[in-house]
Amino acid sequence: MDEKGWRDVPIAGLIIEPGTARGYKTGEWRTHRPVWDPEKCINCFLCWIYCPDSAIQVKDGKVAGIDLEHCKGCGICAHECPSKVRAINMVLESEAEAEDGGKGNEETGGEANRGEADSDKADCGKAGCERGSVKW
Repeated sequence: MDEKGWRDVPIAGLIIEPGTARGYKTGEWRTHRPVWDPEKCINCFLCWIYCPDSAIQVKDGKVAGIDLEHCKGCGICAHECPSKVRAINMVLESEAEAEDGGKGNEETGGEANRGEADSDKADCGKAGCERGSVKW
């Protein structure tokens, strides 16, 4: 199946056949990017369970990264990540692109994103958050 962009989605978002989600690269819609820190991750798989786009990648029984080509940036993964762990934080896509030169890290979400998940950003979503991230 050919990969398709958001412009190829049928008018009104109609699903005209089953199993089409894999064929659409919906990551272009994203305004916020999930940044995964493998060193903090406890592999509880809550992000994997709740991700509506199946964008959490698993390899050898462990979370291996985030498929940014299919992640819409809804932030459910960051919301479901245990608060004591905070292995996934949402950052503005524009800031993430500026930091990684627009390369992203579609395969693993690892190295390019690793430096993003510090304790200051764990507060995003709360009133007064300077990053303007998703509010829960």
